[in-house]
Amino acid sequence: MSTKSKSLLQPAALLLCGVSSISQASAAERTYLQDQVVTATRTAQTAEQSLAAVMVFDRVQIEQSQATSVPELLKRVPGVSLANNGGPGKNTSLFMRGSESDHVLVLIDGIKIGSVSSGGAALADLPLELIERIEVVRGPRSSLYGSEAIGGVIQIFTRKGRSGEATPFFSAGYGTHDSYSGSAGVSAGNDRGWYSLGLSSSDTDGINVKSAGTRGYEDDADGYRNLSASLSAGYRFDSGLELDANLLQASGHNDYDQVNSKGTAGFRANADVESRVVGTRARFAPLESWQVTLQVGRSEDKSDGYLDGAFDSRFDSRRDSASWQNDLSLAPGHTLTLGVDYLHDEVNGSTAYAEDSRDNTGGFVQYLGEEGAHDWQLSLRRDDNQQFGQHDTGNLGYGYALTDWLRATLSYGTAFKAPTFNELFFPNYGNPDLDAETSRSLEAGLAGQHGWGHWAVNAFRTRIDDLIAYDASIKAPANVDEARIRGVELVLASQLLGWDWNANYSLMEPENRSGGANDGNELARRAKQLFNLDLDRRFGAFNLGASLHAEGQRYDDLANTKELAGYATLDLRGEYRIDPEWRLQTRVANLLDADYETAQGYNQPGQAVYLTLRYQAL
Repeated sequence: MSTKSKSLLQPAALLLCGVSSISQASAAERTYLQDQVVTATRTAQTAEQSLAAVMVFDRVQIEQSQATSVPELLKRVPGVSLANNGGPGKNTSLFMRGSESDHVLVLIDGIKIGSVSSGGAALADLPLELIERIEVVRGPRSSLYGSEAIGGVIQIFTRKGRSGEATPFFSAGYGTHDSYSGSAGVSAGNDRGWYSLGLSSSDTDGINVKSAGTRGYEDDADGYRNLSASLSAGYRFDSGLELDANLLQASGHNDYDQVNSKGTAGFRANADVESRVVGTRARFAPLESWQVTLQVGRSEDKSDGYLDGAFDSRFDSRRDSASWQNDLSLAPGHTLTLGVDYLHDEVNGSTAYAEDSRDNTGGFVQYLGEEGAHDWQLSLRRDDNQQFGQHDTGNLGYGYALTDWLRATLSYGTAFKAPTFNELFFPNYGNPDLDAETSRSLEAGLAGQHGWGHWAVNAFRTRIDDLIAYDASIKAPANVDEARIRGVELVLASQLLGWDWNANYSLMEPENRSGGANDGNELARRAKQLFNLDLDRRFGAFNLGASLHAEGQRYDDLANTKELAGYATLDLRGEYRIDPEWRLQTRVANLLDADYETAQGYNQPGQAVYLTLRYQAL
């Protein structure tokens, strides 16, 4: 093992070996274990009950972190690594547990989002100020959600109405690179009806996204601005019928560096982007033991690109979805879920695709059971994809309470991923001979819950067949015969010397097992080692905190010829509570001004300082 690898292992080992000296769990950790989550099973259960590896960020944790974007918050999740093309608002790929960036399914209020052409969700454009909570499930979930859920599922919930009179919120911030941010909104509700309305904006001069000497380099700052709005409302009738609807829209303008048609730097290269998610849901109970949920929605992802001041390209993708879910309570601790999902994908714009739409219908069944110290989850699904035929997936999870405080879990799951329209049909790039990707995953876990806190160890092994990756030898995407990913995650949350501690360490081996020239190589852009440590403490009206994020070395290409060095960043944050409703926050990001890349040739922000004023009516 290299010296660099040992240096990343040591802090995690010290944390986990020092458990015996920790006093008592923080209130936030106890709340997390009792928090209701729905993504892992499509039904409500506590995080403590979940057989899957789950992490939750609620509104309090989001504001405490002082993160400025959704990707910045998600990099705290075990096994999550990011590749960013040059700072705020720029294209960001998220890799979970070593799988591909489009192997993570993203939902907003239950509606599947993501570009039909590229397959990725525009996480950098989502307004963090308008988000109530985020649930992250690690591991395959195709047996419940269909295509894309090989590495895991991220579900984002927008702000909802609060019980009581109208309560407004407000924030305003300023930071390095002339970065401005602001948000405002109001929510209200009672036992019958509720609503929430919010606006959010941000504007930054940004950094020079490309490194000097790289293709397309321009000596300028590449800015980004975003304007977003959300609206949700619901009503519960005397009959028990509950109706709700939600809308989230984000519009942005992005400057970047790009090569023009003459092969030289494209000056004034920029894009106007827009994401919209709209959905409505009805819930009712025909019988006391039978809950029915009907949901329909649409997500849109649009981008107009300009080069040298002239229109260059347009991408317009749309996903229409509908679902019918039935939850049947068979007995206390036993729930049967039956459902059908429908998805229509369509891409339009200035690029002519040989195929521009497809449908997918999936039927699923799930049985959740609990008996004494045993609990289990069994789910099966069949998807009928218009282009790739039928795919059957399943998941079997089992948990056993060894003691009142120690629990062991074991699960096995299969998943699949249909190729994107870009991978199949993009002119001079796509490969129409691609097969759908399939995977098999085995996971074992051990978790402890004590008076002093919570810890967990999860070991997993995933085999992906026909993995799609860019092959420079043919200048197109290709199916890698086999990829194997092995990993272990260590998680610890507690309190030591008055400080709230949240730490996680991930060690992975994402390996190409194709048998060809790249056999044995690491899969591109996946860091093999990840470490996160968050510390927070309150001193009267003051809160102080720090975040350490470290990633090991990785490669930027399939052939492993372009190495990206490991790095570590340290953030400091503070908050002063002026009164119960007003707070003043400050953060120093990348305190030590680490110079690093997560994608070759693209810079990352150096040291930056941010100041935010917040108001939340009680």
